[in-house]
Amino acid sequence: MELTHLNLDQLSVSKLNMRHGAKAPDVSDLLPLVRARGILVPLLVRPNGSDQTFEIVAGRRRYFAARTLVTEGLPLGALPCAILDDGDDADSLEASLIENLARQDADEVSQWVSFVRLVKAGRSVEDIALTFGITEQQVKRVLALGNLLPAIRSLYRKGEIDPATVRHLTLASRTRQQEWLALVRDPESRAPVGSNLKHWLCGGQSIPTKVAIFPLDTYPGEIISDLFGEDRYFADSELFWEHQTRAVEALAAAYREQGWESVQVLPETSYFERWEHVRAEQAEGGGVYITVSRSGDVETHEGWKPRKAERGDREKGNPAERLELSAPLRNYVDLHRHAVIRAELVKRPELTLRLIVAHMVCGSGLWKVEADPIQTRKAEIAQSVAEAPASEQVRRWLNDACLLLGQDNGESVIGCGRCGELAATFSALTVLSDDAVLQLATAAMAESLEAGNELIDVLGAHIALDLSGDWQPDGAFFDLLRNRAVVEAMVEEVAGGEARRANAGTTLKLQKAIIRDCLEGRNGRQKVEGWVPRWLKFPQGSYAPPASAA
Repeated sequence: MELTHLNLDQLSVSKLNMRHGAKAPDVSDLLPLVRARGILVPLLVRPNGSDQTFEIVAGRRRYFAARTLVTEGLPLGALPCAILDDGDDADSLEASLIENLARQDADEVSQWVSFVRLVKAGRSVEDIALTFGITEQQVKRVLALGNLLPAIRSLYRKGEIDPATVRHLTLASRTRQQEWLALVRDPESRAPVGSNLKHWLCGGQSIPTKVAIFPLDTYPGEIISDLFGEDRYFADSELFWEHQTRAVEALAAAYREQGWESVQVLPETSYFERWEHVRAEQAEGGGVYITVSRSGDVETHEGWKPRKAERGDREKGNPAERLELSAPLRNYVDLHRHAVIRAELVKRPELTLRLIVAHMVCGSGLWKVEADPIQTRKAEIAQSVAEAPASEQVRRWLNDACLLLGQDNGESVIGCGRCGELAATFSALTVLSDDAVLQLATAAMAESLEAGNELIDVLGAHIALDLSGDWQPDGAFFDLLRNRAVVEAMVEEVAGGEARRANAGTTLKLQKAIIRDCLEGRNGRQKVEGWVPRWLKFPQGSYAPPASAA
């Protein structure tokens, strides 16, 4: 590595940086030291297309701290930087991840994102374990998070699911994960966790008929129902497994008859790890994997082959092709094909729209779209927002959009593309109508719209949005009202200036009760329709006096 000093305008955050695309970091802990002594630890950077610009692989927080000082008008000068060799992306990914792990604040979901990218860049589990000084089992445990639905990964990242529960969920089929999520969201139900979850997933003797892949009218055993007749179960689990096993064998045979060269039925104790495989068409040596869980669920995974095999094929290569295309010539060919496609996209907006949606849904080396995490400071706020009519409307819209990509009961369009396979998702979008693709784009945009951004106010003002018909003040709103001057102003808005003057100096509780009475038409108060606090209007208002009046 070459050590040098670079100016801020020569630097940008690399897309290979583990935290690229995240919100600007909190650097308040760094600022006192940086103000006193400047940037002491070099940033890790690599060339970015020219000899004058570089991208930051590790050191993003130091970079933002330096920018903060510049905005404060403090002279900082050039920053110390260590320039990495212009090698492969995996080296840069490792450098970023190592620094973030050393800070001990990279959660397992963030590690999973980076580990998966390292695997796709050619690193083996053994390589990753050696690089970061952890065991292969620890690497596999992080990679296993890829078996989880995005919504479950999000809950885990927020600390709403404990590690034991997550470990059990990584073993569950996607259907069972969706059933578990439904229990989590249902206020009338209690989702199993820990050891109870393991028992729930294994199913015990209660095997529901919906998991059977054989015709129920051919089943000779007894089937029992609950009191309401909504759920049906096999009374004899051994007899069920006898028929289910034969049906799985018949399913495998049918795939072989279709010409699939490799069809594997995985043992009950094994699971299909997507990160260990790559997409491959039937003609490219792709195979079919059939998994059967302890609870009887059967899932098929078509068009995959082991990543090791794909890597071996790439390394072995075709001798004729190696002679025909050297590395520089391959680069020449790739870039000219790229240029032609880009020029064609200018003429084909319908393809461009589908490419944009595919990138939003799947992400790529140059795109990273994330759903807003909807962070709340209190449980009451989370409940209030979740129960709002607008939130329910968004949930229905996202579910409908996920169905367009073949995902049932989905709650997140972002990440519901075909296992992150950009090309396959684009191909799926080409057969959808423009309206359907626009529906997906709208859902992904709504899901990734950042809360608290000034763009929210601009959008609301542009649409001329009026919340008077969609929002009602709830208990959480009144509980959070603590400012006396604001509450008095609200009393005047709904009850008039005389009511404000008459109740000046009374308790906040009493004044809030007056507001409630006016909004509900109780206790002799005239009902006020469509009241919305100034903060919820577009453009956003305030109860603070103008600065000129201060």
